[in-house]
Amino acid sequence: MGDLRDAVADAAGRLAATNQAREAGLAACRTVIRNSASAIRAVHLGQPDVVDARTADAAAALAAARAALEPHPAVYHAGFLHDAAKEYVEARVTAALVRGEHVPGPDELGVEPPAWLNGVAEAASELRRHALDRLRDGRLDVAESLLDRMDAVFAELVAIDLPDAITGGLRRTLDALRAVIERTRGDITSAVLQYRLQQSIERHGR
Repeated sequence: MGDLRDAVADAAGRLAATNQAREAGLAACRTVIRNSASAIRAVHLGQPDVVDARTADAAAALAAARAALEPHPAVYHAGFLHDAAKEYVEARVTAALVRGEHVPGPDELGVEPPAWLNGVAEAASELRRHALDRLRDGRLDVAESLLDRMDAVFAELVAIDLPDAITGGLRRTLDALRAVIERTRGDITSAVLQYRLQQSIERHGR
């Protein structure tokens, strides 16, 4: 029975190591998500220094999560690393789209393509809030530019014709993005028409 005892001890030891990696990975992924959410809020509040600091913190936590989980495929592919990576991508791409900068690709961000694709789609949805804020500021041109970027992201992503099992459920994410774009288009169109009406009234009232 000595061989059995040794085999059991070896299996238990491996599982204990996997569980330890899972706990470390989960903690790091929670840090990624928390910092990514803070970065997105900072984008909308116009706090670029906070955006850069929080995305840097998220990147470091994501690297730590990946390092902990990579030797353990069972937990590496459990889903929580994908979710954290998607949130990180969303934060980085939201900032890039709002600033009109280069959108970093999956290799640049160190994430898998499914997480990147879904993160980019969700970043485009985040532009709705920024567009509405610009409408309230009376900056119709900026709101229209943001809508154009949302349309451009959707046009690129919707051309992908692969099963959801491969893309991480991209089709569902794009369905949500399409609805957000149409609501935003309606809001901007109403604001533009109202502005034109006001301009016309002011011209004829002189």
